[in-house]
Amino acid sequence: MSSGQNSGGLMSSAGLVRYFDAEDRNAIRIDPKTVVAFGLLFGILVLILGFAF
Repeated sequence: MSSGQNSGGLMSSAGLVRYFDAEDRNAIRIDPKTVVAFGLLFGILVLILGFAF
């Protein structure tokens, strides 16, 4: 690759950072602890149902 060419990696990364940094007031906000708790409960439920049948 010659020094005159730009791969565009830095510019595309900056766009993603700007996109994910934007605050959306209408977005659903869920506490990360709630997501982990639901995941654990769902996993336990799957194990119980797997052993029951």
